[in-house]
Amino acid sequence: MKTHHQILIVGGGNAGITAAAQLLRANQQLNVAVIEPSDKHYYMPAWTLVGGGVYNMKDTIHNEADVIPKEAKWMKDAVVSFEPGENKLTTQSGNEYSYDVLIVGAGIQMNWHLIKGLKETLGKNGVTSNYHKEYAPYTWECLKNLKDGDTALFTAPSTPVRCGGASQKIMYLFGDYCRRHNIKAHIEFTSAGTVIFGIKKYADELMKMVNKYGIQLSFKHNLMAVDGQNQMAAFRVTDANGVVSEVQKKFNVLHVTPPQSAPDYFSKSALADAKGWFDADKYTLQHLRYKNVFGLGDILNTPNAKTGAAIRKQTPVLVTNILAFLKNQPLTAQYNGYGSCPLVVGYGKLILAEFGYDNKVMETFPFDQSKPSWLMYQLKRYVLPWLYWHKIVKGQM
Repeated sequence: MKTHHQILIVGGGNAGITAAAQLLRANQQLNVAVIEPSDKHYYMPAWTLVGGGVYNMKDTIHNEADVIPKEAKWMKDAVVSFEPGENKLTTQSGNEYSYDVLIVGAGIQMNWHLIKGLKETLGKNGVTSNYHKEYAPYTWECLKNLKDGDTALFTAPSTPVRCGGASQKIMYLFGDYCRRHNIKAHIEFTSAGTVIFGIKKYADELMKMVNKYGIQLSFKHNLMAVDGQNQMAAFRVTDANGVVSEVQKKFNVLHVTPPQSAPDYFSKSALADAKGWFDADKYTLQHLRYKNVFGLGDILNTPNAKTGAAIRKQTPVLVTNILAFLKNQPLTAQYNGYGSCPLVVGYGKLILAEFGYDNKVMETFPFDQSKPSWLMYQLKRYVLPWLYWHKIVKGQM
């Protein structure tokens, strides 16, 4: 087995595959290899719609072999340690691989275990999460079974998360479903944060949806434990004076956005910053200390939204800079922090939030994207999934 590669990519998700595809489209002579343990590839942005009953989970899953560029080498293995000073890493199988350039696109880790009792009750007792392929379909079951007088809680943690809006999107679908079916349920957003959204333009419109559906907002509520059998959730609550207490809330449905972090095997490595994330130059995506190492996607410590849209804008920058690096040329391409959050706010309604570093609004279309739009909903429901499977993972956009 060949153990040295010109460009070695860790992670075969959106980030790793699009990087491999775009590099090979730029130069088919490159020796590119991808390390990825899973034999399945997932289109996770559609899992909100799965939870809302309008998308089939099987349509979000393809074989990994079908998305790996045919010119790339795939090692079906998992990384366990990095030795960037020696330009090599070690995998679970015990193999060592060396490289000229390393790309880390290892994604983000769901820390279900940090919430006491959660793993034991996920997928039953009304406890669900669209952040996991096994439970998004159960979210739809929970929604269909909601009755007058029931309580549905939706949580958001204090950590960075993949697609920060996902904790809210399903909440608005619950609200719309109840409105359409005349179900008088109590819907509550229990968030460890302090605002509904970080950009006022979009926050103002989201508050209109909150009021429309009669949603209660409970900020500075961090989910700590779940008693599924008794349908009780325990939160650590911080009041305006900084006093911390514990609050118990009864529920019939609990949708959990788990605390998240960089993967454990990465966060302990020399490539990580103090908080465990990939220590990147936020413009060039080059590692701050190891110049032949680049990062991409959710694992970065860059101050942008962790979304697929961010990866789509990061990848051309990364590819341009790696090709320059291989030629000993300056890195001239820069990432501007662009991210997109397609906020589903009801069936057939979507707010398309687009923004860059420093929360600068960066909208694509010639109309006010903060207003709920049927057209933008169609973009998320039909256009973006097609583009993902037919263009993005093929390196064509």
